[in-house]
Parts: sequence; structure tokens; C-alpha cells
Amino acid sequence: MKLSYCVVNTDGRDDLIACLEAIARTHPEGVEAEVLVLDNASGDGSPGEARAWATRSGALGDATTVIVRDRRVGKAENDSLLLREARGEHCLLLNEDAELRPGATAALLATLEADPKAAAAGALLLDPEGRPLHCAWRLPGLVTAVAGALFLHRLLTTESGGTETRKVGWVQSSAMLVRRRAAVEVGFLDPAFFVYSDETDFCKRLHDAGWSILHVPGAQAVHHEQLATDRRASERRIVEFHRGRDLYMRKHHSRPLAALARLLGAWSYLPRALAALALPRHDPRRYWLHARKALRPWSSPGMREAAAAHNRRLLASR
Repeated sequence: MKLSYCVVNTDGRDDLIACLEAIARTHPEGVEAEVLVLDNASGDGSPGEARAWATRSGALGDATTVIVRDRRVGKAENDSLLLREARGEHCLLLNEDAELRPGATAALLATLEADPKAAAAGALLLDPEGRPLHCAWRLPGLVTAVAGALFLHRLLTTESGGTETRKVGWVQSSAMLVRRRAAVEVGFLDPAFFVYSDETDFCKRLHDAGWSILHVPGAQAVHHEQLATDRRASERRIVEFHRGRDLYMRKHHSRPLAALARLLGAWSYLPRALAALALPRHDPRRYWLHARKALRPWSSPGMREAAAAHNRRLLASR
């Protein structure tokens, strides 16, 4: 089989169906494929909706498997399960809130098949209004930490942009085609990353194994980027974001460099917090929260703890 679409969903029923509809709408003709949907212990009826979609969606629907978790786990663990279960030579990892645009899958497949040393190819992500999002970057290290502190990150760290396919450090996994053989070689994604920086670590280990990572502007996907509406959930996301960054630095760099990265990261948010006091539609409290969590990312609960609480409620209800 040539291709496995691998979709992880967490309480995103409407986005999930839009994602599946986009898969069916943009699937390249003549490419043998399957669709794997992994539901991460959702409580919104997502598995039933996915199965209903499959019954009305022809050939791709017939090749659709819905896997339901009985407890909530992190994205790296979920993506790894899908990569293990997939039968395709290539696996297109998708968040439930990503919608492929016409030609995206064909462009990603053509890119990987044209470069046998490429392990992964990331699509250009767009916001719902069609504006390009930053979605490919240099791998984190001393240069990126200093660039962020000096506000030179768009120049020295961001590697998306332009119209040509290029080699990059890492790409966002919201719409990332992976050569399954390469994923097997490096042992899939590291479950120590609950969410955020999981794909960064994955791409780093692929680089270390001699593979390259590609950014493909000719393949586009809309990323709705689900955001929590309540402040507590938003805070947990920020905590997990900085935990992932810190875990990556401690895993791949020295402890002194990881500590320096925390300091520089915290500093980079302080001027933003001050500027937000005078700018409309900017919340200084959010930047201040980023600064505090960049400095001490393990000091308060994040999304991992929220998932654990969700699992306790599930267990109690049985």
C-alpha cells in the first residue's frame, strides 16, 4: 500500500469530519490508501461520527479504521501507534484540525518519492483566512536561543516561506508525510513529549540517522489550530509548550545550555509583555505567563496532568 492517512482526534468532532472530507476530496486518483483515525478518549461522540463518515464515503471509507483509546495519552504516543498500525509505505500525519488543500497529498508524495534520503515532508500551513503560517524551523540550539532573545528568530530560525521545496531542521506535524521505514528506524516518536516539540525531537533523531527533512510550499493545508477558550486550559497549553522545549534541550544539549535557553526564552517574552500594555488586542498577562513558564516549565500542571484528571473521571464513571 502506498499511503496511510493517520489522524489523531481529541474532542474535535466537527474538525475531524472536515479533515476526513478534505482527505476524500483531495486524495490522488489511483493511489492505494487507507485512513486510520485514532480517537484520544473523546467525550463528544467523535468515534461514531467518524464511522458514519466511513459508511458514506466510498472506497476511502471502506478502507477506514477507527481506533478508540480508553484513556487519554499524548500526541507523540498516539502518532507512534498510528505509524505502527499503518500499512502504507508513507504515512500522512494529520491533526483533526487540519484540512488538506487540493494537490497537497500528491505534492508531498511526489517530493518524498523524488528524494530517497528524505524521511519527512511538511506541508505549508495556512490560517483559516488563507495566510501562511510559520511551519518549518531550524533545530533548536544555542543559535536559536540567542536569536529569540535578540528578536532575530524570523531571520535566523524560521525556515518556511518562499515557493521552493527546501531542506529544513524540522516541520510541524499537523500535516507531515513520513516515510514509514525511516520512522521505524528511529523508533517512532518519543512518548516523553506529551505534546509540543515531539515532532522537533523526531526530526532531530531522523537527521542524526542520516535522513533529511523537507518543507514543501507546493503542498498546502489549512490549520485551524484549536485554541482553548478558558484561561486554565490556555495556561496548561503554555506550560506544556515550554516543557516540550526544555525537554528537547535537555535531551539533545548540555544542561548548562538548557538552563541558558530557559533564561533567554523568559527574557524574550518580557518586552512583549510591556509592549502589550499599549497595543490593542494584546494581553500582557499572556506574555508574562509565557515568561514565567519559560523560566520554570515544570513548576505547575500542564496538559499531561489534565489528561490524567480526564482519565480518572473516565475510570470513576465505569
